[in-house]
Amino acid sequence: MNTTRGPVIPTVTRPTSVAGAARDLVEGGARPRAGGTDIATCVEAGVTAPGPLVDLLDVPELRGVRWADDGSARIGAMTTVAELGADPLLAGAYPGLAATARALATPQIRGTATVGGNLLQRNRCTYLRNPAFDCFQTGGDSCPARSGDHLRGVVVDQGPCAAPHPSSLAVALLAYDASVAVLERGSGAEVERDLAELYDGADPTRDHVLAPGDLLVAVALPRPVPGERAAHLRVAGRSRAEWPLVEAVVRLECAEEGRGPVTRASVAVGGVARTPLRLPGLERALVGSVPGRALDQGVERALEEVADLCSPLPATGYKVHLLQASVQSAIEQALGARNR
Repeated sequence: MNTTRGPVIPTVTRPTSVAGAARDLVEGGARPRAGGTDIATCVEAGVTAPGPLVDLLDVPELRGVRWADDGSARIGAMTTVAELGADPLLAGAYPGLAATARALATPQIRGTATVGGNLLQRNRCTYLRNPAFDCFQTGGDSCPARSGDHLRGVVVDQGPCAAPHPSSLAVALLAYDASVAVLERGSGAEVERDLAELYDGADPTRDHVLAPGDLLVAVALPRPVPGERAAHLRVAGRSRAEWPLVEAVVRLECAEEGRGPVTRASVAVGGVARTPLRLPGLERALVGSVPGRALDQGVERALEEVADLCSPLPATGYKVHLLQASVQSAIEQALGARNR
């Protein structure tokens, strides 16, 4: 049984460079602390064992948005969610990401939470965060949510754990084909990998694949598309509005700088699986759609086929319709389509 809880005063180092942070993570066996909105509650609940921390707040290399000559962007892992939502250049270049950031959680959380912390946070399963229970992530050999309370659980079943991944930014960044820069403990080198590679839905023991001592440095976004149409939709219950039941980000690259037919589409969803997901069948069906018009039959069929991806648990069947309806609404918002 997971019984570690209570007030803990950890050892904290405060490096002022990426090199110093990497050194402290390796030498001290410490965990990185970003905004601290998740790790503090995890330690208090016993989800995370108490131990030394490396506070990243004083590392300027990890903050802010840097623009390349081709218009692509690199966002430091310690940039806050509020900064993303308030950046007019970012909103113009990547409107789906900016809209997601503005809708995330609460103003207080957005002002403190960071890009890296949001991508690497622990899931919100009540069994994980209750010391009376063991699960795959606390050394157990089962998922108690599967036979217990899983009303907010997965509807696309990827593996033994039934808790959806909680990152909203991961959904938007997946839609933008983003990559992440990681300073690896083993080699000491910074490597770039697709954002999707941060997550493995088949592994029930962790919420991301980074090894202890690895440091997420930045997120890289490709060159923006002129006239992109985008929409973000988040569905949440009143009692736990901080965490979405379903989330969708739709990006449409259209001819004639946004006025003509769709030439490429990205549809990403969250709150439904152990990882954020893309819907490639629906993306293909959207090519050729015309802004301002109702969805054609091909898109409607592809929306119906989203249900074929789902394997709901006994209490998550409602999410099938919620997922389809949310994605359709986001598509219609992006297209400016008329409702039938």
